[in-house]
Amino acid sequence: MDWIRLVAKKKAHDVNGFLNCLSGTYPIVLIYGPDKGLVSERANIFAKNTGVNVNDPFSTIHLDATDIDHDPARLYDEACTISLFGNHRLIWIRNAGVQKGLTKAVRWLLQKSPEQVFILIEAGDLKKRAILRQLVEQAGNAMALPCYSDDIYGIDQLIDEILSKFDMRIALDARALLRKNLGADRRVSRNELEKLCLYAKGKDIINLEDIAEAISDVSVISQDEITDAVISGNLSTLNNSLERQIEDSTPLFSILSAVQRQFQQLQELRFLMDNAASIVTAPKSQIDFHRQKTVEKALSRWSAKQIAHAMERLHNTMLESRKHAGIASSIVRQNLIDLAAEII
Repeated sequence: MDWIRLVAKKKAHDVNGFLNCLSGTYPIVLIYGPDKGLVSERANIFAKNTGVNVNDPFSTIHLDATDIDHDPARLYDEACTISLFGNHRLIWIRNAGVQKGLTKAVRWLLQKSPEQVFILIEAGDLKKRAILRQLVEQAGNAMALPCYSDDIYGIDQLIDEILSKFDMRIALDARALLRKNLGADRRVSRNELEKLCLYAKGKDIINLEDIAEAISDVSVISQDEITDAVISGNLSTLNNSLERQIEDSTPLFSILSAVQRQFQQLQELRFLMDNAASIVTAPKSQIDFHRQKTVEKALSRWSAKQIAHAMERLHNTMLESRKHAGIASSIVRQNLIDLAAEII
């Protein structure tokens, strides 16, 4: 049981396996993480696989976490309500976080474990010390499923899924380009892939030109310049490259996603450094040859703690730029400059 939970928190394919083979042992499921698109997608998969009619208001109850926070007893009442026809019911809770009232209500559910009801909780990026996450992870009748940005394996799976849906194929170099520009948000990645397939419909195979025409955030060379400038502390190059991207109307989301992926890669490599003589040239590192020296130098300058801080800052920058669209470019520019300045 503990082994399953540990693997499910770290391996995307194991999380999917759990969702596709639901067990009554875990009627309470918490799906959380920074990738909101993936959280939503997996929540819908869980809801569908419970067999409960999500369109029936008597079978599926939709609640917001703030409603339960103000009235924790409401969750208790809903969980104890028996279906008129003796079937399972689903209580679907969205926007969960650090609400004390919600945590109190979930704690009770974990102790009592009401019968014939599934509890689905959608949450944001809960930290390890978040009480809600700790409660679910430590319970024997619940499962916590994290949703982090797709790695190369996850991106390839998604590409294959969408291509299969449209009965299409893709060239190897075009697939490699897609890997670099997808993954920060599952919903965005899925939408971009579907848009690409619709654009290239009728062709034998999708190529690089199709991607350049169909996907709005493909500007790999300039984005490599930005990510390299950030991890190298090169403020002049960062400012110039960022200015060009903004003038070309490149989505800020795309720029931040590219930098996020670079720091995720740096974090993985930092963990491996003690066990490998030449991390940067390792086949699994997926680092382009022309960037190996840059990444290798960055690894010598960025500590694990600094990388973790950078990833948190980038996540917050993404949220702030969306909340304040009018000044989004200024928010992104200042935060990227501040990151680059940390190692000067």
